[in-house]
Amino acid sequence: MRFWLRNEEMALEEMVQRLNAVSKNTDEIMHQDIVPLCAADIREQLKKRFAYLSGGRGQDGSPVITFPDYPAFSEIPDKEFQNVMTYLTSIPSLQDAGIGFILVIDRRQDKWTSVKASVLRIAASFPANLQLVLVLRPTGFFQRTLSDIAFKFNRDDFKMKVPVMMLSSVPELHGYIDKSQLTEDLGGTLDYCHSRWLCHRTAIESFALMVKQTAQMLQAFGTELAETELPNDVQSTSLVLGVHTEKKAKAKEDLQLALKEGDSILESLREPLAESTAQSVNQDQLDNQATVQRLLAQLNETEAAFDEFWAKHQQKLEQCLQLRHFEQGFREVKTTLDSMSQKIAAFTGVGNSLAHVQHLLKDLTSFEEKCSVAVDRARALSLEGQQLIENKHYAVDSIHPKCEELQHLCDHFAAGISRRRGLLSKSLELHSLLELSMKWCDEGIFLLASQPVDKCQSQDGAEAALQEIEKFLETGAENKIQELNRIYKEYECILNQDLLEHVQKVFQKQESTEEMFHRRQASLKKLAAKQTRPVQPVAPRPEALTKSPTPSPGSWRSSENSSSESSALRRGPYRRAKSEMSESRQGRSSSTGDEEESLAILRRHVMNELLDTERAYVEELLCVLEGYAAEMDNPLMAHLISTGLQNKKNILFGNMEEIYHFHNRIFLRELESCIDCPELVGRCFLERMEEFQIYEKYCQNKPRSESLWRQCSDCPFFQECQKKLDHKLSLDSYLLKPVQRITKYQLLLKEMLKYSKNCEGAEDLQEALSSILGILKAVNDSMHLIAITGYDGNLGDLGKLLMQGSFSVWTDHKKGHTKVKELARFKPMQRHLFLHEKAVLFCKKREENGEGYEKAPSYSYKQSLNMTAVGITENVKGDAKKFEIWYNAREEVYIIQAPTPEIKAAWVNEIRKVLTSQLQACREASQHRALEQSHSLPLPMPPSTSPTKGSTRNVKKLEDRKTDPLSLEGYMSSSLPKPPEKGKGWSKTSHSLEAPEEDGGWSSAEELINSSDAEEDGGVGPKKLVPGKYTVVMDDEKGGPDSLALRSGDMVEVVEEGTEGLWYVRDLTSSKEGWVPASSLSTLLGKSSSAQCLSSSDSSPGSAVLSNSSSCSEGYPTPFSELQG
Repeated sequence: MRFWLRNEEMALEEMVQRLNAVSKNTDEIMHQDIVPLCAADIREQLKKRFAYLSGGRGQDGSPVITFPDYPAFSEIPDKEFQNVMTYLTSIPSLQDAGIGFILVIDRRQDKWTSVKASVLRIAASFPANLQLVLVLRPTGFFQRTLSDIAFKFNRDDFKMKVPVMMLSSVPELHGYIDKSQLTEDLGGTLDYCHSRWLCHRTAIESFALMVKQTAQMLQAFGTELAETELPNDVQSTSLVLGVHTEKKAKAKEDLQLALKEGDSILESLREPLAESTAQSVNQDQLDNQATVQRLLAQLNETEAAFDEFWAKHQQKLEQCLQLRHFEQGFREVKTTLDSMSQKIAAFTGVGNSLAHVQHLLKDLTSFEEKCSVAVDRARALSLEGQQLIENKHYAVDSIHPKCEELQHLCDHFAAGISRRRGLLSKSLELHSLLELSMKWCDEGIFLLASQPVDKCQSQDGAEAALQEIEKFLETGAENKIQELNRIYKEYECILNQDLLEHVQKVFQKQESTEEMFHRRQASLKKLAAKQTRPVQPVAPRPEALTKSPTPSPGSWRSSENSSSESSALRRGPYRRAKSEMSESRQGRSSSTGDEEESLAILRRHVMNELLDTERAYVEELLCVLEGYAAEMDNPLMAHLISTGLQNKKNILFGNMEEIYHFHNRIFLRELESCIDCPELVGRCFLERMEEFQIYEKYCQNKPRSESLWRQCSDCPFFQECQKKLDHKLSLDSYLLKPVQRITKYQLLLKEMLKYSKNCEGAEDLQEALSSILGILKAVNDSMHLIAITGYDGNLGDLGKLLMQGSFSVWTDHKKGHTKVKELARFKPMQRHLFLHEKAVLFCKKREENGEGYEKAPSYSYKQSLNMTAVGITENVKGDAKKFEIWYNAREEVYIIQAPTPEIKAAWVNEIRKVLTSQLQACREASQHRALEQSHSLPLPMPPSTSPTKGSTRNVKKLEDRKTDPLSLEGYMSSSLPKPPEKGKGWSKTSHSLEAPEEDGGWSSAEELINSSDAEEDGGVGPKKLVPGKYTVVMDDEKGGPDSLALRSGDMVEVVEEGTEGLWYVRDLTSSKEGWVPASSLSTLLGKSSSAQCLSSSDSSPGSAVLSNSSSCSEGYPTPFSELQG
């Protein structure tokens, strides 16, 4: 660095000296150091032409200055005259001026008095040496005679340092000066143009000034460049280099303009010389030409000096920029290598399973590949620094240590990678050994579990089982852990606490397995040896052959054992038989233990599959996010993205990144924590069930993603990304992975539950399975829900979506058009129903054309029913798949036909749950209000036996009914209930006082009876008694004196249930009424059925209240005509 600065100072000093010389030489050339006058300064005075330097020379080379006839000569100011004389005498070279000037004064047209004054003025003011003064006196006879006489008498007045010659004619002048050196007006042949001479002089002097200013400008610019401090960053250095280069270009441009100007002047001077003959060559023109050539030489010298300095300065800036690039690259690479080394140092885990270690090795390889770019850059940067040193860079003392540090960092990182790979390789080796041992143990347990105990009772079976065991034990030499201490010593570098415990567990399992084999061997050897003893033929006792005709498995085994024991007693002592019985029981318990081990193996297999597929799933998501999603933001890939794909990353990938972070950071780690207890994996699912809701968002976006993919699948961007990732499948296959994964979990949970029936976590597994299935249902339902079109409100306000499905629907209502009612009975409408907590939506399903998700149906909204005004009839005559949904006390009735009876039952149960929850909420609110008003309100009278129809009652009466404190139980407090009024239906008298009295309130008895008649089914009777019409199938033989007597064939109406198990019944045949015990009534009615008009099949008063409350409405539906599709 110091050497470079010294060289730069020397270069600047040399350039300054050379440019100072140029300025000095320019002044000398133009005589500016003696007479600082320029033609431009006295241009107007020179234009008067009262004196001029024609370029002529005397015989000895003296310059000739001509004073032409100028009438106003005497009027010229002294200052102007002096300036012109001074300037004209400064033009010739110093050598010519030293000889002396010849003055030619032409006064042929003037008077003698003027001649005398002119000569005296010139003699007094001429600033240079004079050699000769030649005066052409006036040519007029009088003036000439006067001049001769006056000159003789006034000779003393003309005494000067040089002789003054009075000439009478031009020929006399030629005797002193050759004609070739005189202008045409003096009879000579010298080519002279005063305006041209003045233009040339002005141009030459302007060019000289330009040369001088250029030299001074380059000198100042060079000083500025040399004094500029070098920046410390790449950007600033590049900026300085750019600015200096731009200024240099501007200076060179000015220099070229000056050279061009000089060449132009030189060319203009050469033209008249080329045209004139040798006799008429003007010496002043030759001198001007020589002057311009000398100025051009000085200008070339200026350019050469500056170019030499600039080359050194530019090299300095370029080397500085190289240094700054090197330093910036060094800082970036050093930061990257330090970060990578820290990450390597932070990777302390050695894996907790073989698959985990393989995964860590794969991650290490991937990490090394990603880091190889930085390592290669570091090595390339080190080579670049070495190259700078070889090229004699001025900052060698700064570059060399950085190159050594880069090499050290690369070696340190490579050593860290190698050390990390060595530890993982050791871990892989250990886990492979442990895996072999566990596999050997599992296979051994499976072998023991697969040996049938009954076949081992024979000699051949026992020997065959022994051979299998011995053959299997031979494989233990290469699969077992031989010495635990050797394992500790050999793998000491990776044995942390967890891995040490794992090794000990595997070794304990290995010892337990060997012990099981040894016990089995001992048992089989005894069985084989027992069969070799001779058996004496003994006739069987009759009682030994007696067996139960249909023995249970336990008794069969017991009898078999007792038979073998009796023969053993006959063969030997009792102690021996007792020993064999004990061995038999141990065999059975061993078989049970083997079965548990087999289930544990199967659970472990399911867990391994769950973990392996989970890791693969996380890797695939990361691959898609890095290889596709991140590349959409890469500027280098922007030209490959089509217009239709721009700014649509969120549509294409949905919330895949959110799914990835959940599985990678949370769920995968929690699954790995259950590797030793697979049966407890259900808790992982239950604890994270809320997070699994993110799949619903992904699936809802899937149709939009599929549509976008179908439009842009041919985009070069996808092809390039697939090529980089080396994927055989296109992106759409990977976008389907989350959908496939969420459905895979329920299959794995089913398998795990299958092998964990008696384990600790079985209940959690069952609950987790149910929750996952619920999520799948919610996802499926939401996919249908988002396809609804035409609904003005917010579907979220309707509560949770409980069920959805397609049905055939018939409609009928009291206020509809006749034509609509008639058509509705014959032709069903196909409707897709959505059951929410607060409403039922009727939609028309419309199939769309297309493929994949584009072919998914959409649903046009037609009608909705508020659940607060809905009631149901569970059975409809003639079809077990039909049920009714009726609205506003059966003003509108919808007959729903499900595809199967099972679907119908599911819907009816779900609707019943909704209505029950509404009733419960209504009761709780009513009881709460009753408690608040019990001290202020009087006890209300019993309700009217006939509900008022129409909306003529005001809202206040409805509220009075809702807040009535009397309950249904209080209303039926007597031991024998009071019969309902004659001719009135059950629902008119026995409903709770909570029921409203408006049109949307309880259904009337007439409505119930008519509905039952129309919908009576001859199928299977109800399991519980409910109000309705029945046919008596047998005579009442146990009727009491107070009970109603019934006969077979009578048509009866069961009105209501009273207390103490009694039902109030009306005999429609005999028109008698009375109370009948429920047990007797069930026997008398048998399987006779009744249409159920209630919202549930229960026959309790609560169910009646449920039916009535379900038809209570706070709002009215839209007209029925809108339901028609």
